[in-house]
Amino acid sequence: MRAPYPCLWFDGKAEEAAAFYTSLLPDSHVDNVWHSPADTPSGPAGMVLTVDFTMAGQRMQGLNGGPDFHFNEAVSFVIECKDQAEVDRLWDALTADGGEPGPCGWLKDRYGLSWQIVPRELIELMNDPDPQRARRATEAMLKMGKIEVDELRHAADAA
Repeated sequence: MRAPYPCLWFDGKAEEAAAFYTSLLPDSHVDNVWHSPADTPSGPAGMVLTVDFTMAGQRMQGLNGGPDFHFNEAVSFVIECKDQAEVDRLWDALTADGGEPGPCGWLKDRYGLSWQIVPRELIELMNDPDPQRARRATEAMLKMGKIEVDELRHAADAA
């Protein structure tokens, strides 16, 4: 048995989305593009039906399933970023061309998929052994859209 992997339902944009996602992270690539051998409820024979891709080492699949289902915040991808530059790069790329910024490091990309762009330092600060530093960092994060590491540090260290 192989490990389970997510299948993401798109309305005709699976190949475009897979190319976009694999451009963002290392160890990412499109593995296979499968064309439908027959007409399906989502389109005619010959259309791109599924796209198998790897994103940051994780196997994924995009399905061109049609307009019936849409992404929502019940499922999101979390990316732990090493520093503010990585947060900024991913935030800007994922909110571009129709993406939407959200609260507390969350956003939706142009395809409607939800992401959490989280600097590692946020996790460290929220788990600080000093409960007051952890509380201050958490309270600061709750007021942010994109997470700003310098502001987290400043809030955590405020007396």
